[in-house]
Amino acid sequence: MSGITLCVENVSWRPGRRAPLVLHPTSFCVQAGRVLGIVGPNGAGKSTLLRLLYRFQTPSTGRVLVDGEDLWTMQARKAACQIAAVLQEQPAAFGLTVREIVALGRTPHQQGFTSTGAHGAGVVARVIALLDLDALADRQFGTLSGGERQRVMVARALAQEPQILIMDEPTNHLDIRHQLEVLALIRSLDLTIVVSLHDLNMAAGICDDVLVLKAGHTHGFGAPDDLLTESLVSQTFSIDARRERLAPSDTNHLSFHLPQH
Repeated sequence: MSGITLCVENVSWRPGRRAPLVLHPTSFCVQAGRVLGIVGPNGAGKSTLLRLLYRFQTPSTGRVLVDGEDLWTMQARKAACQIAAVLQEQPAAFGLTVREIVALGRTPHQQGFTSTGAHGAGVVARVIALLDLDALADRQFGTLSGGERQRVMVARALAQEPQILIMDEPTNHLDIRHQLEVLALIRSLDLTIVVSLHDLNMAAGICDDVLVLKAGHTHGFGAPDDLLTESLVSQTFSIDARRERLAPSDTNHLSFHLPQH
């Protein structure tokens, strides 16, 4: 697996022809193999934008280009082989085991009713090991904790062997150890990744670029250290943000406070 370029050109979305825009025209490019973090307050349009990127909703205006090809002109199977998504919503399992859920990620690569095959079975085994799910592989998905289910969803997405990975709040429901493991995994993957995050310090730590949204508008796009200034973060989130240096690592860290009236 290796990443490819994802470009968004003047993409917007509204729920109906006469409805107000939920996402106003937005443009950016994520170069192959880079990690883009999308941040912003609740209702900023983060999940709406992600839905346009994994072909769940059609843009009202603009184009999503995958390696130069319009996402909505390519065949659905090809799109599914190139783009995988890890969502906050987790599906009903209908009695499936973890291994069977992960194997569903191979569906776009199968023809008709053919089985997963030796290559597919190897991919499934590899991502189960990568996400530390071996001990849970034969458990029913419905018996797992929220954090365990989230790791299964990441494994299922990786079983698609995508070139672009879309992740909507992937650390939700995870304990601290597994948060760190998922973050380390994101950095280690040779994929183009777009991830929405609430934690700005987490975004600064793992993302090459950051897109800041508020009320459906773009408030900035660029490298985290350059973009996530005290003034921009304070204005976007309606708080008092302060940048600090943490010893002994001497790294930048944002702290957040309610405005003083």
